[in-house]
Amino acid sequence: MGEEESNLICQSSAEKPRLKQAIVLISSLISLSHSIKVFTAKWQSVRNKLEELFSNLTAIENCESNENLSLSIAVESILGTLKNCDELAKQCLELSYSGKLLMQSDLDMLSAKLDTHTKSLSDIYAAGLLTQSNAIVVSRPSVSASKDDIRFYMNDLQSRLKIGSSDMKKQALDAFNEVIQQDERCVKIAVEIDGFIYLLVNFLDFQESEIQEEAAKAVSLIAGFHTYKSVLIGAGIIAPLIRVLESGSDLSREFAARCLMKVTENSDNAWSVSAHGGVTALLKICGSSSHCGSELIALACGVLKNLVGVEEIKRFVVEEGAISEFVELARSKDEAIQICSLDLLQTMAYRDESIRKMIIEEGGIHALVRILDPKSSVSTKTREVAFRGIANICFSSENSISILLNCAFMDHILYFLRYGEVSVQELALKAAFWLCGTSEEAKKVMGDAGFMPVLVKFLDSKSFEIREMAAETLSSMLIVPKNRKKFVQNDQNVQVLLQMLDPGEVNSGNKKLLLSILMSLTSSNSARKKILSSGYLKSIEKLAEAEVSDAKKIVRKLSSNRFGSMLSGLFWHS
Repeated sequence: MGEEESNLICQSSAEKPRLKQAIVLISSLISLSHSIKVFTAKWQSVRNKLEELFSNLTAIENCESNENLSLSIAVESILGTLKNCDELAKQCLELSYSGKLLMQSDLDMLSAKLDTHTKSLSDIYAAGLLTQSNAIVVSRPSVSASKDDIRFYMNDLQSRLKIGSSDMKKQALDAFNEVIQQDERCVKIAVEIDGFIYLLVNFLDFQESEIQEEAAKAVSLIAGFHTYKSVLIGAGIIAPLIRVLESGSDLSREFAARCLMKVTENSDNAWSVSAHGGVTALLKICGSSSHCGSELIALACGVLKNLVGVEEIKRFVVEEGAISEFVELARSKDEAIQICSLDLLQTMAYRDESIRKMIIEEGGIHALVRILDPKSSVSTKTREVAFRGIANICFSSENSISILLNCAFMDHILYFLRYGEVSVQELALKAAFWLCGTSEEAKKVMGDAGFMPVLVKFLDSKSFEIREMAAETLSSMLIVPKNRKKFVQNDQNVQVLLQMLDPGEVNSGNKKLLLSILMSLTSSNSARKKILSSGYLKSIEKLAEAEVSDAKKIVRKLSSNRFGSMLSGLFWHS
């Protein structure tokens, strides 16, 4: 045994004081480096490496080294480098260095040595030569903390992630996840620290489920910041996330799916997910509803919704027979699954008649109408999605309209027009408008069902869009003679129309549509009588005087019949 090694063994009993000496010296050098005004970029790099080394040493200080020879050698080597660093710092402060190029070279060599020391400490811990004692994570920086304080904290966490035991790693990940939810600066600084994001990505393949879960949560949280999604992609996040989807714990899979949903909002990343088998993994989750949690299935549908925007991926999903699975999910009793699967089906059906046909053939219409049944105990949001689904999937073919009319869809629309919450009422009104425009038969059935009095009530809505849609739907229905007759039989219907034309009426917009409706009604003797005796005739006359075309036509129609005597004294010029 050599004399130097023998001396080091003797020093091992004093290992802790030497370690403490190194920690104190690094702290002093970090503080000193802020005062240096030359080679600032070089010293910034040195300071970052000193901070990382400081965190590693403080983490090791909380471990039992058992008089470890490797650690003693490493600490002595570190002290030598720190002494050299102190000399270089003083030269730069006093501007006493012999040349700029030489000093730049010396600082580069110093940085390389610090990297070597950090690696050697990691190797010592990885070799199992240290055991955790009472490791305490550095106090979390407050909201008012400086960037330097946050960087110090993040470096400390990184050190514990690198060299800590499983418990220490979990503790550090948990602390990281808490702090990045409170202060976005922590995410920014973590991204800037060399290797931090790669470390998190590598933990996705960790065997211990708790660490994998915390890592998956971390990358999911980071993906929530738009600015940093590209950093995750650059660190190779896609493949590990898919491996977690395939074999991770339930919680890890949920976080992984959530992260994938965020990063695939950019369609450029869709191909990467597909290339690593992600589409197959997601389809497997959707097809295993009895073995996977509802949250995971809903998230998988969300990721697929982002992916099917790529035509080739959508075709692959169809070829895998997934449409029937998604329709089955739409029948689920879990509303999150219902909503996400319906959103996915609508996205796939957009401008694609063949897929719409497949959805209908798989029973999609019945699944959608079932959700709209007033007796079903689903949320307003689910009904909103179902209404949109019917509009996007069903109103494109006569066959689908026929199915809708035969499975009580019209009854459901009418119910929600009468009793639904405002948001659902609006969607029901849109559905009535779309349905009315599909066929003459639909108009007749709607007239018999009692839609017209309900639509008349919407003519007085505060919303211009609702008034307009109600008027357009009513105008379309009154093309049918049978509906006109039924409409006129109700005195209140004609009265409301005329009242809406009164210039003093608050919600008197949509005059063109209202006049169009009145014009269609003037073919009825009964309607003409009601208009002439209503007391609102002057409103129509004023509009005619203002050269409103339909108003002039109505007045002509009224004056040309056997009730013309009632308009004596009024002369009209075209």
